[in-house]
Amino acid sequence: MDWKPHQKAVELPYDSFKNMETFPLGLSQFSSSVLLFKPKIMEIEASVSSANGSNKATNLPQKKFFRQRAHANPRSDHFIDYPRTPDDMNWEQYFGPSVAGKQIEFLDVGCGYGGLLVKLSTLYPEILMCGLELRVKQKIKALRDQHPGQYDNVCCLRSNAMKYLPNYFRKHQLSKMFFLYPDPHFKTVKHKWRIINTNLLSEYAYFLRPGGIIYTMTDVEDLHNWMVQAFEKHPLYKRLTDEELATDPIVPLLGDTTEEGQKVNRNKGSMFPAVFMRLEKPRT
Repeated sequence: MDWKPHQKAVELPYDSFKNMETFPLGLSQFSSSVLLFKPKIMEIEASVSSANGSNKATNLPQKKFFRQRAHANPRSDHFIDYPRTPDDMNWEQYFGPSVAGKQIEFLDVGCGYGGLLVKLSTLYPEILMCGLELRVKQKIKALRDQHPGQYDNVCCLRSNAMKYLPNYFRKHQLSKMFFLYPDPHFKTVKHKWRIINTNLLSEYAYFLRPGGIIYTMTDVEDLHNWMVQAFEKHPLYKRLTDEELATDPIVPLLGDTTEEGQKVNRNKGSMFPAVFMRLEKPRT
């Protein structure tokens, strides 16, 4: 199939082109041209029909049906709904009435499709977990439909952790935070977009209770060194040694539970983990 990249993607109502063999190219009223084949449309339609059918299991979302940017500017003003304060957040819409009297303890920042949270859900069934992702992802709901009674302690939200954490979480609420395979933002001018930096570490320390743990993982050595240096400079964090991590059941999951980690494994890439504990008092 010939593909001609343009700045914007065309979004049209399905009925306007479902009977076409191909999408007409070069229409002046559209800002881009995308070639669509009827078999692909029929494949999407069959997937949706299967998901909505009462006698068939819900299909997991497939990446090929979701076209989106590989990177997103975290400083842009995205159209994101967020509560004014943590008290205004209605968590029941994600967890159901069982959330009453509980609060989220695990937070996966940049959770992708939620692969790590899915694993942690069965490992810690009594703990509420949340994933934040700037780009739209869909998986948890399908897993709940496929496995009734499971994964009810996990949710994924579209939000911006660099801006809105104070709108969702209270002081010392979290016990664990995860930053797995964050965007490296290679260009020096974009280092300010990195999710780990000195200013943000102070914010994370506010939400993380003393003794809480931050897990990091990346396949980019330069980013790994950047993150380690930022943590070591901050007085409220201490890096945990391999001996201290030997009994942590989460550490073995950091490498390949996420979709990005699985890709690194397939390509035989390097992995650079680092784990830090939030101290009760600043280091002197």
